[in-house]
Amino acid sequence: MTRRPPLSRLLPFPVVDAAWDLALVPALAGAVALPFVPPVGVALVALAVGVLWFHRDPARDPPRGDGTVVSPADGTVSVVREEGSRLRVGVFMNVTDVHVNRAPLAGEVREVRHRPGANRPAFDKESDRNEQVAIDFGEYELLVIAGWFARRIHPSVEPGDRVERGDRVGHVSFGSRADVVLPADVGREDLLVVEGDGVRAGETIIAERPSDDG
Repeated sequence: MTRRPPLSRLLPFPVVDAAWDLALVPALAGAVALPFVPPVGVALVALAVGVLWFHRDPARDPPRGDGTVVSPADGTVSVVREEGSRLRVGVFMNVTDVHVNRAPLAGEVREVRHRPGANRPAFDKESDRNEQVAIDFGEYELLVIAGWFARRIHPSVEPGDRVERGDRVGHVSFGSRADVVLPADVGREDLLVVEGDGVRAGETIIAERPSDDG
């Protein structure tokens, strides 16, 4: 795990550990340039702060209820479609959205797969062919899809890990999409979102699983 620098105490928001490595180069370059070329130094320091802000990692409070399915990402619902006998719900993450991904349901990670691919814009219909990481929980699957600028997908779970609903499972840098292929018992009548809805990772309920007695 990355050791967070003392400067992290001054930030008004928490960030993922990897953000410090990404912000280090522009921060150091800005510090060097500041006495000699102030505008360049200020721009580089601002870039470093922007990188940290992009990778912010706010706490979330998942709703209660065993059958509750929460959004895997912050952003806008961009995909609701049938995929075989299952439903797929995708969330497009804009550059201003939090890019930490969370588990829609509790479960055990069975497999984490990386698939190389294209780098189309994440909102494009062809983005299903993009580079992606699939986190397989058995009864459902989470797919994190890179966009045209997002080239770094960082899953934080491994096969055998047990997660609860709303737990962090990874993050992605600079714009992308997160899709969940829902359990087979979730039908369209169980969905609580439509395309265009705004959602928050780990908090917004996107579906309610039918109860055993229902």
